[in-house]
Amino acid sequence: MRTVLVVEDDEAIRLVLRTNLEDEGYNVLEAGTAEQGLVLMMDERVDVVLVDLRLPGIQGLDLVRSLRATSQVPIIIVTAQTDSHDVVAGLEAGADDYVTKPFVAKELMARIRTQLRRANPGEEEEEETEPQPQALVCGPIELRPDSAEVLRNGDPIPVSRIEFYVLAELIGARGRVLSRDYLLRKVWGYGNAGDGRVVDNLIYRLRSKVEEDPANPVLLTTVRGFGYRMKA
Repeated sequence: MRTVLVVEDDEAIRLVLRTNLEDEGYNVLEAGTAEQGLVLMMDERVDVVLVDLRLPGIQGLDLVRSLRATSQVPIIIVTAQTDSHDVVAGLEAGADDYVTKPFVAKELMARIRTQLRRANPGEEEEEETEPQPQALVCGPIELRPDSAEVLRNGDPIPVSRIEFYVLAELIGARGRVLSRDYLLRKVWGYGNAGDGRVVDNLIYRLRSKVEEDPANPVLLTTVRGFGYRMKA
């Protein structure tokens, strides 16, 4: 049974989330504050974290940063529909995805399943996947699918799980342009067009890791109006 940690100060929203998650067969842990959430993360095995960014005490954004600094656990931020700046900040802090309030239960469950599949690729027994090459190389960047490592000039660089998958798609495209919608479908598992900011913010983070001068990228470039590509 997978465990979902819900960090949300509104008891009514926690109840709705717990009910829907338990109906889907998840074990649910609840925290009303970021501080409680950090304690639960240390004491329990957690597979996915849902974080409300507007929390009392330690803010949700700082919680996301703290979790990402020590763990690759999938993080989905939950934010008010009008707070678009929260979305950008949460993704830049290291969250993998987001949902807006009021959320649709089926959509949220689909997002959680996608994150679990990405975090545990060996369990996708029924999903047909193409065999991955031993290594994907783009200039000084080498991606090793078998060990989930990314090297730059032979030195390992830290990347999140989602960053790894996006980089694999881009390098594997061998110079072809990949649109935001394509990456959202392939990496995040969106069935329909999603919010391109998820991709844009991840590309921004990747450039800070793979480029010598992120402000003037030469490996990971933008093709305006189409998407992104890695140098062939």
